[in-house]
Amino acid sequence: MLYLSEFYFPDADQEFDFRIGIRRTCYDTVYPFHVLSGRGIKYLTFEPVTILYGGNGSGKTTVLNIIGEKLGLKRDTLYNRSNFFEDYLALCYFTKRAPIPLTSRVIVSDDVFEYMLDLRSLNEGIDRKREDLFEEYVENKNDRDFRLRSLADYEQLKKINQARSKTQSRYVRLNLKDNVREQSNGESAFAYFTEKIDENGLYLLDEPENSLSPENQMRLVSHLEDSVRFFHCQFIIATHSPFILAMKGARIYDFDANPARPRIWTDLPAVRTYFEFFNSKRELFEDKSQ
Repeated sequence: MLYLSEFYFPDADQEFDFRIGIRRTCYDTVYPFHVLSGRGIKYLTFEPVTILYGGNGSGKTTVLNIIGEKLGLKRDTLYNRSNFFEDYLALCYFTKRAPIPLTSRVIVSDDVFEYMLDLRSLNEGIDRKREDLFEEYVENKNDRDFRLRSLADYEQLKKINQARSKTQSRYVRLNLKDNVREQSNGESAFAYFTEKIDENGLYLLDEPENSLSPENQMRLVSHLEDSVRFFHCQFIIATHSPFILAMKGARIYDFDANPARPRIWTDLPAVRTYFEFFNSKRELFEDKSQ
């Protein structure tokens, strides 16, 4: 599915005219002015999957932030803005093939890290509660002096009867509410994407490979491809991952080139470096396979 068709950024002449016209002089940065124009980026044309490739500082994250703000997309984690961000957005415009769905959002690596930390804290709290229930089970099972004196004691009586009639593990499961299945960090990170990516949406992903093993990166790629094919999603992704760069039908912009331009993923320098390294070690892999 294609929602966003093209996005246009101010060129160097527009930025110069703005700089001449402003009266604010007390700021030491006019970010995001001059970031993209310096790389010759005037507009981007999108496919159902569009990938922005480039080194740190190449502008790919800036592009995602600008598009996300211009379209008013949801996001969980704030990002650094300058006092000139709104001025820059006013000079941007876009064309769309279909209305942008309300499910659309920006997902950055900080979102995933925060989710993993929250989940870990929750699981640690559950672990502490589980230990408390172990102690409670032993106390209730061995309580021979309890007497039911009023309705207020009824809940305690039920727990004592549970402890006497059930095993420790069964008692804990019955009394441990809102349990969360513990996952590895990689599994938790992958779960975040499957939770946040809904059908019929435009999603901007900033380096989704962070916190994902190669196996989980490939699982994510499969999930994204299925979301495009069967669930009418569109993705714009900033990444270094060769697994994500190899997504079927993706349009890839090389932000390390000047001007930035579309390239085949197998021609990207980083991917070629991986290929040449593993190719030079081919005999080691072949020896292991025999």
